[in-house]
Formats: sequence, structure tokens, C-alpha cells
Amino acid sequence: MAQPNVGARIEPVQQVTIVRSDRAHTFEVFVRRIGSWWPGRPFSFGEGRPDMVHMDEALGGRVHETWADGTEHDWGRITVWEPSARLALTWEIPPAAGTEVEVRFSAVGPSLTRVELEHRGWDKLPPERLAAAAAVPGGFDEAWSLILGRFAAVAEAG
Repeated sequence: MAQPNVGARIEPVQQVTIVRSDRAHTFEVFVRRIGSWWPGRPFSFGEGRPDMVHMDEALGGRVHETWADGTEHDWGRITVWEPSARLALTWEIPPAAGTEVEVRFSAVGPSLTRVELEHRGWDKLPPERLAAAAAVPGGFDEAWSLILGRFAAVAEAG
């Protein structure tokens, strides 16, 4: 069996989407309505089982999923909290556990918001987890593109 390339490295995943909505509303949908747009399968611990996804609105706040039976799984903690402008959180969902996600919101018009996402910290992962993350079908670029597409659709719907 081939050993993971110890020198392997995944560059930060960077995604951008434009949302036809003002910045405050776009940020609010991202934070307060995450459960309405986050695709549970396959992007959660429960792979479709989450009954709720919640983001505490404060520095140090939890981001977690709750299953119908009350079981909770932490996705991470908020490390940057700048309402309507930026947030960052530790990412604890395997195989990328130990990385960080930052999301920036910039008004580019009266009802137009640029949302930039960066998923970084891959170089901090041990080789076996880095190899597992690199093997995710479609990769994290494709995953974040899908996730942000769903988010934009919900934010634009009102």
C-alpha cells in the first residue's frame, strides 16, 4: 500500500459567490438560517440526520448540528466575529478537522453582496488526515461551491 506523501499539501480552498441581497441580510441568512441551506448529506457528522444546524452569534460561540434524538456534534468554534462583515471558525468535521474556515461579506451594490470563503490550515494536518482530505470525491473546492450555491439561493429567496 502506498504511503501518503508527507510533503503533500492542499492549498487553501477559495470560493466566491455573488448574492443578490444586501450585506446585512446575506450575513444574517448565513448565520441564523444555516440549517435551512446547509446540505446535511454528505457535509455533516450525521450525513443527512441533522435536525438542526446552529451557529452561536458570538466570538467563541459553537457551530454544531443537533440530531432528532438530541445528539449534538460540534463543527467548530467562532474565532472571528464581525457581524455583517466577516466570521471565521475552527473546522472540526473529518477529514478536515483541525482546519479553519473564514467567510467575508462585502457590499458591491445596494442589493448585491460578494461572499468570499477561504478554507485553510491544511498544512497543519498530519499526513494521514491530509491524504484523507485530498481523497474526498470532487475535493473541497467542489464541496464549497455546492454549499455556497445553496446558501446564495436561500439568501436571494428572501
